[in-house]
Amino acid sequence: MLKQLLSRNKGFIAFLFCMIVFRSAVADWNTVPTGSMQPTIRIGDRILVDKLAYDVRLPFTDVSLLHLGDPKRGDIVLIDSHAADEVLVKRVIGLPGDTVALRDNVLSINDREARYVPLASVTGIRDDAQDPARYDIEQYGSMRHAIRLSLWRPSDKRDFGPIKIPANEYLMLGDNRDNSEDSRYLGSFPRREIIGRTDRVAMSFDPGHDYLPRMDRFGKALR
Repeated sequence: MLKQLLSRNKGFIAFLFCMIVFRSAVADWNTVPTGSMQPTIRIGDRILVDKLAYDVRLPFTDVSLLHLGDPKRGDIVLIDSHAADEVLVKRVIGLPGDTVALRDNVLSINDREARYVPLASVTGIRDDAQDPARYDIEQYGSMRHAIRLSLWRPSDKRDFGPIKIPANEYLMLGDNRDNSEDSRYLGSFPRREIIGRTDRVAMSFDPGHDYLPRMDRFGKALR
C-alpha cells in the first residue's frame, strides 16, 4: 500500500523535497512577528531571505561548503541564534575588531559617533498611545537607516559598552532601539549563526486591520 502510494506520487514527492532543500539552502521567506526592526520592517511583513548571500551551505545544517562573502555594516540578516534559541532578524552594526558603544542611544564605532537626522513622521506607522516614539535617520559611513526611539518606555540599554568585537563575530542591533533583544542582551553573534540576508519585503499583512494586505509594502526594498 505504502509502495503504491509513493509510486503514484513520486513526482509530487520529488518536487516537495526539492522545495524543502531550496528553502533550506537557497532562498526562503520569513514572517516577522515582532516590532524589533521597526520602522524598517513592520509587524506582519513577509521578508525574502537570500541564503546564498554569504555561503553555500549543506542543506539542513550550518556547514558552509563555499564561502561567498561576509556581512557588511548595515546589512539586515537572519541569525539562527543559540543564545536566544530562535531565529532573529537584526542589523549588522559592528564588524570583527570594531569597538562599539552607545551613549543615550547615540552610536559610536571606533570612537567615531554616528550622525542623526530627525524624521518628522514615518508613513504607515501607528504608534501605541502608551508608547509614542521619535524617529531618526542614523548615519555612519555608508550605513544609513531609520531608527525608532521610545519616548515613554526607554530601554535600560541606552548606554552600552564600549566592547571590542571578537574575530569571526558580529554585533547586531534592532532598529527599534528601545524594544529589541539584540547584542546588548545576547552578546555578539558568531559568523556561523548568520544564515542569510534580507533586502526586500515579499508581501505584508496588517495584524491591526484583520490582516488586510498592505499593498504599498509588496516588493518594497529594505535599507
